[in-house]
This record gives sequence, structure tokens and C-alpha cells, in this order.
Amino acid sequence: MEVVRSEKKKTLIVGATENPSRYAFMAASMFEERGMDFVPIGIKKGSVYGRDILDLRQKPALEGIHTITLYIGPANQEEWIDYLIGLKPQRIIFNPGTENPVFFRKAKEAGIEVLPACNLVMLSTGQF
Repeated sequence: MEVVRSEKKKTLIVGATENPSRYAFMAASMFEERGMDFVPIGIKKGSVYGRDILDLRQKPALEGIHTITLYIGPANQEEWIDYLIGLKPQRIIFNPGTENPVFFRKAKEAGIEVLPACNLVMLSTGQF
């Protein structure tokens, strides 16, 4: 059976990992199960469901990102805030433990919707 991908809400998973016990991996799994398009990015090499984890340190040029879902804590976000905002997503989901008032403010000032929420719950309840 072929999975039909939805391009509507292409999501960048920041902090992606191959480790199945991590929430970022669980999110990728849920996107994959639902046929939703996602791009994994992080600082650890590897792949998730056949997609190479892009190197966040390289700040790759990406287009068409609708949503960014964060799985890196505030202490590790500062270096990436301007890059992530520059991708011009429609929204950023700050998963539990990733909330950052400075990032919130900058994203809102750029016209980006800010959601302090759990991506896994949103997907499970149809709120994504």
C-alpha cells in the first residue's frame, strides 16, 4: 500500500533523532503513520523513516515549511532562533520543556503563530 503524503503542513522536526525512546522520534513516527510530510533536522547524524537527519549546524535552506515543532530546550535554542524564524513557518510548536519567552516574542513579532503545546497530543486528538 502506497502512503499518500500531505504537503499541506510540511513540518520541520527540530531535534530529530534515531533514538525511538525520544519524543522527537515518536513525533516522526506519528507523522509517518499518518502520511504527513516532515523534515528531520538535528545535530546528530542518522535517518528517520528513510529521511536523512539534516545538519542543523549547516542551517540548510528549506522551503515550504508550514510548522516547526521543537524538541530542543531553551538552553540550546539561541543559536537557531533567527534561522528557524527565517524559514517563515506559519507556526512553531513549543513542546513541553522547550518553552522560551525570547523565542516566543521574536516569532510573534515575525507574524508566526506560537503554540506551547504537545505535538504528540495534537496529532493523537486531531488538533494538528
